[in-house]
Amino acid sequence: MFGVMAGLPMPAFAQTAFTLPPPPFELPFLPTLSGGWTATIGAEGVYKPDFEGAKASMLSAAPILYIRRAGSPDSFHSPRDNASIALIDFGDLRAGPVAKFVPARNQGGNAALYGLGDVNAAFELGGFIEYFPVDWFRLRNETRGGFGGHGGVVSDFSADFIVPVTRSLTFSAGPRFTWESTAATAPYFSINQAQAMATGLTLFDAKGGAHSAGVGAQIKYRINPQWEVHSYVEYQRLLGDAARSPLVMVRGSANQTTVGIGASYSFDFKIR
Repeated sequence: MFGVMAGLPMPAFAQTAFTLPPPPFELPFLPTLSGGWTATIGAEGVYKPDFEGAKASMLSAAPILYIRRAGSPDSFHSPRDNASIALIDFGDLRAGPVAKFVPARNQGGNAALYGLGDVNAAFELGGFIEYFPVDWFRLRNETRGGFGGHGGVVSDFSADFIVPVTRSLTFSAGPRFTWESTAATAPYFSINQAQAMATGLTLFDAKGGAHSAGVGAQIKYRINPQWEVHSYVEYQRLLGDAARSPLVMVRGSANQTTVGIGASYSFDFKIR
């Protein structure tokens, strides 16, 4: 639905490049999709662990996508936020669908994974809710169900203190926490009998629960109403069975740090 879009982001400047056809159906309990929307798209270069629990890191690219009602304020976004659409938007309270893509984990991609087999790519779909009790503080939760590489549930919690340094420059930081079900944890951290024989690692049946906790910080610079650049660092410490897995204890690390830099562009479009 949002494959090709162009325009400008702010109501005072917006010129809709084209109008999309109406959606094939509307859900009665959700606000209508018709009307004006503002999309923010972009990309990041991310230096992060090669796989969750790895010692070594690698550089990769990641997309940025947020969609909100046209005319609503351009709210704060954290590096942990996944692609989302704010169908419900009361200014200080927003909610809507969210999606995340989890790349495949291939045993040939890292020596630490040899003998563990491959884990297919996963798609996680769910919903998010975020609340600003005051302008300088945001609470957010994303809860997503996976299919493909895992069929479990992942729930991410974050809080961010937002400090405007100048009109264009903003600094933010805050704590993070992730909970995962067993079905989301086991494919990545369990060691079955065949894997134990192939690797020399001990058998391990990973269960879900508290998965990680950490902190993140970000600095953003708004060049103009359309363009913004940002840089960030996120640290998380694996917890529970994820941290106790032989893959992590013997071949990896429970300490996970991600550094990123990126840019994004905002524009308007309309749905009839």
